[in-house]
Amino acid sequence: MPETRESALRGDCAQCFGLCCVALPFAKSADFAVNKASGEPCRNLRDDFGCGIHTRLRPSGFQGCTVYDCFGAGQQVSQVTFGGVSWREAPETARLMYDVFHVVRQLHELLRYLTEALARPAARPVHAELRTVLARVEELTGASASELETLDVPGVRAEVNPLLLRTSELVRATAGGKPKSRRGADLVGKRLRGARLRGTDLRGALLIAADLTGADLSLTDLIGADLRDADLSGADLTGALFLTQPQLNAARGNAGTRLPEGFERPAHWTA
Repeated sequence: MPETRESALRGDCAQCFGLCCVALPFAKSADFAVNKASGEPCRNLRDDFGCGIHTRLRPSGFQGCTVYDCFGAGQQVSQVTFGGVSWREAPETARLMYDVFHVVRQLHELLRYLTEALARPAARPVHAELRTVLARVEELTGASASELETLDVPGVRAEVNPLLLRTSELVRATAGGKPKSRRGADLVGKRLRGARLRGTDLRGALLIAADLTGADLSLTDLIGADLRDADLSGADLTGALFLTQPQLNAARGNAGTRLPEGFERPAHWTA
């Protein structure tokens, strides 16, 4: 079956050389049980590039791994950019591979948002521009390793962001009422139980450990919002914009939490 854009933007660990387990650094904390430097393979990385504790990451002290998504960059870099030759087989390519992985991961995240924007009927006025930019970003992901290493990613983001903002405005306008913005707001630990936030711009908002029990978050823009340990029990996230699975994985919720189509209910959420 041909690979769809949506499937290409989901991580496929079986086709990756464990890049997130090697390239990314982490510090001993509530999210990780040990310290690890960039370029140092995680102690749980197996010879076949699989994770030795994948089914028990949280109880083993590696909660941080459960809230990370490469958006398909791992298999793109492993199988396309480096032609299926791993950093173990060619150690001299390791550092370049890790650097390129960071770049492609950012490009794939942008592709994820652009793909969603194109699927929003309310954003039809900018669909033509979105398709043009999406094609350009897709083309960049196929560049050579040396080209990707020096790519101006902030410049690419500057090209994409205005279209995502316009998409957000068009979609949130369908919520009715006066547009509300809490962009970048510090809402850490705030009691927002039952809050009516429908159609609100929550871009980059800090919602760490916020009580959003029963809140109406439908049609909100959640791009870059920090939902770590936020309580989404009974909350309504239907139609939420630019939400990602890692954001949900970092939060708490239950069977009553209403999710947008295509998202999985995290295994650690309560019944």
